[in-house]
Amino acid sequence: MNLFADIRDLVIETLTALQAEGALPDGLAMDNVTVEPPRDAAHGDMATNAAMVLAKPAGMKPRDIAAALAEKLVGDDRITSAEVAGPGFLNLRLAPSVWQSVVKTVLETGTDFGRGSVGQGTRVNVEYVSANPTGPLHVGHTRGAVFGDALASLLGFAGFDVTREYYINDGGAQVDVLARSVYNRYLEAHDLSVDWPEGTYPGDYLIEVGEKLKELKGDAFVDQPEEVWLEEVRTFATDAMMDLIRADLKALGVEMDVFYSEKSLYGTGRIEAAIDVLRGKGLIYEGVLEPPKGKKPEDWEPREQTLFRSTEHGDDVDRPVMKSDGSWTYFAPDIAYHYDKVSRGFDALIDVFGADHGGYVKRMKAAVSALSDGKVSLDIKLTQLVKLYKNGEPFKMSKRAGTFVTLRDVVDQVGPDVTRFVMLTRKNDAMLDFDFDKVLEQSRENPVFYVQYAHARVASVMRKAVEAGVDVSDEALAAADLSLLDHEAELAMAGKLAEWPRMVETAARSNEPHRIAFYLYDVAGSFHALWNRGNDETSLRFVQDDPNVTQSKIALARAVSVVIAAGLGILGVTPAQEMR
Repeated sequence: MNLFADIRDLVIETLTALQAEGALPDGLAMDNVTVEPPRDAAHGDMATNAAMVLAKPAGMKPRDIAAALAEKLVGDDRITSAEVAGPGFLNLRLAPSVWQSVVKTVLETGTDFGRGSVGQGTRVNVEYVSANPTGPLHVGHTRGAVFGDALASLLGFAGFDVTREYYINDGGAQVDVLARSVYNRYLEAHDLSVDWPEGTYPGDYLIEVGEKLKELKGDAFVDQPEEVWLEEVRTFATDAMMDLIRADLKALGVEMDVFYSEKSLYGTGRIEAAIDVLRGKGLIYEGVLEPPKGKKPEDWEPREQTLFRSTEHGDDVDRPVMKSDGSWTYFAPDIAYHYDKVSRGFDALIDVFGADHGGYVKRMKAAVSALSDGKVSLDIKLTQLVKLYKNGEPFKMSKRAGTFVTLRDVVDQVGPDVTRFVMLTRKNDAMLDFDFDKVLEQSRENPVFYVQYAHARVASVMRKAVEAGVDVSDEALAAADLSLLDHEAELAMAGKLAEWPRMVETAARSNEPHRIAFYLYDVAGSFHALWNRGNDETSLRFVQDDPNVTQSKIALARAVSVVIAAGLGILGVTPAQEMR
C-alpha cells in the first residue's frame, strides 16, 4: 500500500476523464505529475503539481486546470477537500477513514509494509568496503561498510535483486609489503630482532599471524632470501587478513555474498580480454598525454602509453591502461573487474568508495559505459571522513592497529546497533562527527536513543495492556474499531506512517539510505509528541477504561513500532524492547 501512489493514480484517472470530456486536450504527458506531502502541513495532507506541469502543453491557465481537477476529486470518498493555492497548486485533505485504514494495513502486513516493487527485480551489484587486505578495518571503512550494507538492504526492500560484493585488493605492491611485515613477525616469533622500514605494517595484529606462520613452517623460512618465501607468505598473510576482516564485518552485522580477488585477474587473460573489448570499439590507442595541470614543463616527461579514449564517455581526459614499460596501470584491472560485473548480467552497478577516490569517478563511469554500450549504469557513492571524539577530545589511535582507530574499537565502545545508526545520521558525502559520549546519551539530541526509545515505549504500553487483559495480537488489533482513532494527533500519526512506502521508494531511487534514518527520527518524534500529549489529555492515553478504545489506540502504537522495526531492519539495527 502506497497511499501517495494511490492518490496519484486517482489524479491521473481524473485528468484522463477531463480529457475525455474535452476539458483538457489529448496527448498530454503526465509523467511529471506528482502527489507529495505539502511543505506546510497546515495546507493539507497531500499536494499535486498537476495543473502547474500541464498548463503550458495544454495552453491553459494553471488555476483553471486546478479548479476543474478539484471539482472532480472531491467526488471521491477519500477526498474531503481540494483547494487551489498560489499559481495553481492543489492541496488535498483526506478522510479520517483513509488514515485509519493505514493502521489496519500496517498491522496486517507487518514489517513487509512499505516493501516495494520499484526495483522490478533489477539486478544490482553493490560493492563496498573493498579495503586492502593489509590489516583490520578502520573507522573510515566502518562508514563505508554501514552505508553499503544499508543501501543493499534498502534496495532489496524496494524490489531489487541485490548482490553484496567485496573486492579484495590483493594484486598490488601493498600485499608484498604485508608479506614482508608478517615475515618480520615470523622472525620475532623465533626470538630474532628485526628492522621495521618505513611503509611496513608494525601493528600488533600481525604478531599472532607471525606466530601461526611459525607453527606452520617451523624455521624453514629463517635466513632464507625473499624469493624463497615471498609468494607463500603473501598468500598466507592475505588469507589471515581476510579472516580478520570477515570477523570485523560480522561484528558489525555485515555479510557479503561475494568476495572477488583482484589477483584472479592477473595471468588469466581477463585484463587483456577487457582491454580487447574496448580496442574492438576503437577506444584503445597509443598516444602521449598532455602534462597534468600545474605540472612544470621541465618536470614532465612525455611518454607514449596505451590509452583508453574515456573522453568519448564523459571523462575529462583519456586514461592510460598500460605504461610505457608494458606493465598495467592500476586502472586496467579495475576495468577488467567491472567488465566481469557487466558480463555477470547485472543491470546496475554501485561502488561505495572513500572520499579520496573522487578523482576516480569519471574514468570508472566512462569504462562501464563503454564496456556495456551504455546499457549498465554505475553510481559511485563517496563516503566522507569520520571524526571521532571522546570526553570532548579527538579519540586516540588504536595501539593494536598502530596507526588508526579500528572498526572493532568503535563497536567495542558502543555496540554495532549504535555504530550503524550513527553512521547513517548524515548523508554519505558529508563529514560525520562521532562522539562516543553523545551517541550513548539518553536524550532527544541522540537520534539512536530517540528512535529506540519510541519502539521500547510501544513495547512497554503493550505489556501494560496485556496486564489489563487486552488482546494485543496483531490479528486482534487489525480487527479493532479503528474509527475510534479520530483525534487530530492520532490521525497525524497515522499520516506519518503512510509516508513510509513513499520514503522507501524515494530513498531507493536516489541510493540514499540516510533518508530512512531521518524518517525514523521524524516518526519517533511524532510518537513521543503523541505520548506526551496524553499526559495532559487523558483521552489520548493508550490504555483506557474501555478495552475497545484501548485496543484501537494500542493498534496505532503497534503500527508505529512495526514501521520503526522495518526501518531499523533496513539499517541493520535491532529494535529495542526496553531501555536500560
